Amino acid sequence: MKASLRWVAVSVFVLSTSLNYLDRLLLAALAPTLKGEFHLSNTEYGGLISVFSIVYAVSAPFAGWMIDRMGLNLGITVSMAVWSLAGMAAGITRSFTGLLASRTVLGIGEAAGIPCTGKVNSLYLEPRELAFGTAVNQVGITIGSIAAPLMVAVLAPAYGWRSVFVVCGALGFVWIPVWWLVSRKILPSGSAQTADSVLNVSTILRDRRLWGLAMANALVMTLYTLWTNWLTIYFVEQHHLTQNQANQRFAWIPTIFATLGGFTGGWMAYRAIGKQGMAYRAIRKHASVLTARLRVCTIAAVILLLTAAVPLAKSPVLATALISLSFFWCLAISTNLYAMPIDLFGTRHAAFGVAILTGSYGLMQTVISPLIGWMVDHVGFSPVCVGVAALPLVGIGLLRHMSKPRRVRTDE
Repeated sequence: MKASLRWVAVSVFVLSTSLNYLDRLLLAALAPTLKGEFHLSNTEYGGLISVFSIVYAVSAPFAGWMIDRMGLNLGITVSMAVWSLAGMAAGITRSFTGLLASRTVLGIGEAAGIPCTGKVNSLYLEPRELAFGTAVNQVGITIGSIAAPLMVAVLAPAYGWRSVFVVCGALGFVWIPVWWLVSRKILPSGSAQTADSVLNVSTILRDRRLWGLAMANALVMTLYTLWTNWLTIYFVEQHHLTQNQANQRFAWIPTIFATLGGFTGGWMAYRAIGKQGMAYRAIRKHASVLTARLRVCTIAAVILLLTAAVPLAKSPVLATALISLSFFWCLAISTNLYAMPIDLFGTRHAAFGVAILTGSYGLMQTVISPLIGWMVDHVGFSPVCVGVAALPLVGIGLLRHMSKPRRVRTDE
């Protein structure tokens, strides 16, 4: 199959991911309005994020297993329909309980979104292209992240905040027939890695490298949840902007740099792996694919220590620059972490392996969101930024340790 056709199929899923994150991040873009509407503190707002996150985390492994069993097309159709309806429901609710319920169903539906992208990457891409595939998918995250505050800025003043949820949720039902048409025209290439197809789920769950990946992902993505869920509130409370000023001028900018960071991480891994790179096949300087990806992640994690400097920014412009730098290198790590389950466990279990990482992200967000809210209410954003700056380096250190081959003891 021509490479251009393979990338067309992958690119259609960019739109799926953009809708996933658009529906998800409308809450963050509307946070100041919703806090006033439902009389919420930052701690209570963090709890609302946690409800979505715990459902997302618990549902993700089951969603990944389901996709591997029922197939990509049916899996993404069911997932997209559920989360789109849940997104629209948020716009018609009249109580906090209704908003909470819609976010719960949204978490169930969206749990399959990223595992589906992992599956499509494994079906259509070469092994050394996997991090690039994740980076391309990050374009969808960026589109959704930028669109959320801009859609709020355009629709909410004219038609009210409820209209934003309804309009954005309805877009999912436009995407579904587009993918079915593309999937019938462009079949999987069969070139993705399938050497690990003899593995089963129980064997994968006993592999310590999987849990090393899950822990590393949770720690790295603390930065991700900070910059995606709290950015509008940060500009409103720390730099005294209005919600519309924050969304129109600054909140969308760091996500552009996050996308560039994803491609940079993919390019660095692509160069390190080499043209013949396969998981655990010797490559340049006798390093494995996993070793090459870990090298990229370590470099990025060291640079992310600069996140601690964000509280020193005296203007929203300088703050945006530092946050963009942090988001850039966070995604350079993320693109490689989400490629590693496919490197290790192959195409057959691609959705399940990636789902474990999305589940770890959801569990982390469940715990850290109320904590961030409590800290912002009581001591501000400064300790939050300083506290999360070192977590990616700790996570990559754990992953490196758990990826080392176990020593086999022998009797003399």
